[in-house]
Amino acid sequence: GAQLRAVVRVAAEWPVKVMFPMVATVDEFERAAELLTEAASPAGLSTDELDVGIMIEVPAAALSAPSFAPIVDFFSIGTNDLTQYTLAADRGNQGVAALADPLHPAVLRLIAEVTAAADAEGKWVGICGELAGDPLATPVLVGLGITELSMSAPAIPAVKESVRAIDAGAARDLATRALSLSSGSEVRALIGQVI
Repeated sequence: GAQLRAVVRVAAEWPVKVMFPMVATVDEFERAAELLTEAASPAGLSTDELDVGIMIEVPAAALSAPSFAPIVDFFSIGTNDLTQYTLAADRGNQGVAALADPLHPAVLRLIAEVTAAADAEGKWVGICGELAGDPLATPVLVGLGITELSMSAPAIPAVKESVRAIDAGAARDLATRALSLSSGSEVRALIGQVI
C-alpha cells in the first residue's frame, strides 16, 4: 500500500513505469493493478499516466503471454529465474548449476512466446539477468524480438558492440534455428558458426 501510494505520487509529476514481479496468472496481475488504482484514488490521481508491466520469471507467465499482452504495457523477462524454473536447476546448487543454461532452447522458446504475444499487441519486451549482458547471446535475443537489454555497467561496451554488428534479418534466422536445437551447447555452437 505505502509503496504503491508513493509510486503514484511520483507519477503525478514524472514518467513512471511500474513492474510487478513474480506474476504467474492474469488474476494476480489484475489484483495488483486494482491495488495500484486503489492507491491512486484517495489522492484523486489516475493510473492512466503509468506504464504497468510484469516481470516474466516463471514459465506459466511466459506461456500466458498472449493473455497478458492486451492488459499490460510491457514485459521484462528475468532470465535468471526463468531459466531456473524452466530447467528445475538452481544456480546456487552446485549439483545442478550446470543445467541452468539460459541459452537452452526451452528457455528461448518461452522468450519467443512472450515476444510474439507482445508484438501482436504492439507492446515492448525487455530482458534482464545474466543473459542480457552476454554479448554471445545478443544476436539471438535481438532475433527473438527483444527491444531492451538491462545489464550491469561493465557489460555495456561488449553488448553495445554486438548490437551494432547485428543484421536484423540474420538475427531472426539465427533465433529461428536456435529454437529448433536441443541444448544450450548446440545454441552456442550455432552462434559461434555465425559470428
